[in-house]
Amino acid sequence: MAGTKIAPYGAWKSPITSDLIVAGTVGLSEITLDGEDLYWIESRPTEGGRQVLVKRMPDGRKTDMTPLPFNVRTRVHEYGGGAYVVAKGNIYFSNFSDQRLYEQRPGEAPHPLTPAADIRYADAIFDLQRNRLICVREDHTVEGREAVNTLVAVGLQNPLQPTPEAGTDQVLVSGNDFYSSPRLNPDGNLIAWLSWNHPNMPWDGTELWMGEINPDGSLGPKHRIAGGADESIFQPEWSPDGSLYFVSDRTGWWNLYRWRDDRIEQMCEMPAEFGLPHWLFRFSTYAFESADRIICTFNKDGNWRLAMLDTSTKRLDPVDTPFTEIRYVRAARGKAVFWAGSPVEGSSIIQLDLATRRVEVLERSSHIKIDPGYLSIPQTIEFPTENGLAAYAFYYPPKNRDFTAPSGEKPPLLVKSHGGPTAATTAILNLGIQYWTSRGFAVLDVNYGGSTGYGRAYRQRLNGQWGIVDVDDCVNGARDLVARGEVDEQRLAIDGGSAGGYTTLCALTFRTIFKAGASYYGISDLKVMDEDTHKFESRYSHSLLGSFPAKEEIYHDRSPIHFIDRLSCPIILFQGLEDEIVLPNQSEMMFETLRRKGLPVAYLPFEGEQHGFRRAENIKRALDAELYFFSKVFGFELADPVEPVKIENL
Repeated sequence: MAGTKIAPYGAWKSPITSDLIVAGTVGLSEITLDGEDLYWIESRPTEGGRQVLVKRMPDGRKTDMTPLPFNVRTRVHEYGGGAYVVAKGNIYFSNFSDQRLYEQRPGEAPHPLTPAADIRYADAIFDLQRNRLICVREDHTVEGREAVNTLVAVGLQNPLQPTPEAGTDQVLVSGNDFYSSPRLNPDGNLIAWLSWNHPNMPWDGTELWMGEINPDGSLGPKHRIAGGADESIFQPEWSPDGSLYFVSDRTGWWNLYRWRDDRIEQMCEMPAEFGLPHWLFRFSTYAFESADRIICTFNKDGNWRLAMLDTSTKRLDPVDTPFTEIRYVRAARGKAVFWAGSPVEGSSIIQLDLATRRVEVLERSSHIKIDPGYLSIPQTIEFPTENGLAAYAFYYPPKNRDFTAPSGEKPPLLVKSHGGPTAATTAILNLGIQYWTSRGFAVLDVNYGGSTGYGRAYRQRLNGQWGIVDVDDCVNGARDLVARGEVDEQRLAIDGGSAGGYTTLCALTFRTIFKAGASYYGISDLKVMDEDTHKFESRYSHSLLGSFPAKEEIYHDRSPIHFIDRLSCPIILFQGLEDEIVLPNQSEMMFETLRRKGLPVAYLPFEGEQHGFRRAENIKRALDAELYFFSKVFGFELADPVEPVKIENL
């Protein structure tokens, strides 16, 4: 092409630098409407990952509501979510450093509601009639005992009539291992919630309960509405008319249902997912504009779509938007607000005018403008995998308007394995992927068997097969691109974080197709993980592998740390030193073993980081270090200098 330079794949100079990515990007989440005001959380890498509550007023003015050093983040289930609630301008939030609940009235500094103790709170709602919060509580006060989860009411202080009950917890529901989603009906006399027990994860089986609230605020008669050990319920919500809606996968797909007059009815039967895996509190895929109309989003074939559902006729009316990922849906009369992104736009907070169907961007996670000539548009691909089945991925070919490769050269391929593993990757613009494609890498972002978005049966392919199905799908995705002539068979790499890091380590240990890899806080010893991990995931491996110690042999046979002799390619390892989900000893054991074996290996530990890197300097360092590592392994020169990495045995 005229005006382009010829350079090897991987050596292209790109404007999408690590500095650009971390300096110009914030995380957006947890949207809330309070009257005419809109709130959301911003996670800011340049502030050490601090999460700040932002308020947007009807005239468009925005202001930070969270003063330093407060950080709006809860550690319930370690992953958090549902860290705040707003009621008539009063803010109630969980502060990360001490996990206490705080109240922040307009014009005042935050003050604590709960005592200093090892107790965490999440997913709060405001009970107007009784001047209290109802929320999930996770009690870690007894050392050596598994944390205790309950639903509690936290009394609030009335400035005009101080009461001794303020700040005290009243347990409403107990006895189950986990709780979420407490929701009051419009009259305030009924409450719905979700519960589940070990060994289930919430996407395996949950129960939807409803209880009556007594005059003294305690819980009266309660009964189960839906759910069980083999039915996953997601996001119960009360309609303005008092009907209870929820998402269930009882047909094999997370579809929307309604409970009223002691009867459950399906609202919209589709081979599509109206639900999400409940990793975080307060996810929302639908909201009521009125009792007659629901604004909803659903995932079909890996991409999210928006629609309006008439609750009387059950007619689903699609809304045409450019977005491929949508969540945190909220609604009010005549409008909907949600978080969304597309292949050419990163995540933003969007407002939809329901009358005109016009969308307006209220806030962007990044204000960086990237020339389309540097953006690789993902292609949705389906490829054959084991047992005559198909798997899915997004393929990003190399793209840089300034460069082309020498004739006959094929690009290196980076296969990405998402975390979870019960999660999914989507086609939203990800500058972390464009960082690679704009330098001449092809990227395959795999939704391996076990991913969400393709129905319960696809999600359950991983049951008992973790470390096999996910690895097979990543391997077969790479093979499919090699067979098509798209990529260089001798320069195949794989990376992933958490469970994706485990898949990466397994692929490099038990297969020979990949020539290099990068593991971010990946699991190398399943037995150690099962013994050391936190409560929420402490039985997760039972569905993925089998119960321990009954299936101890499987845990051993699928742990890469025990089979280093089979591993014969270079690896770089990244680890947060305060990670409570995958402990640092996992990466440290793998590094020491590989170093002693004489394989090229690098290890980058990060002080102050937990599960997933939040600090700008560490995000930058990890991205550049992985590129540097692959440049040394695959033998190409970098277009720009980056800080070198110490590689053992190179």
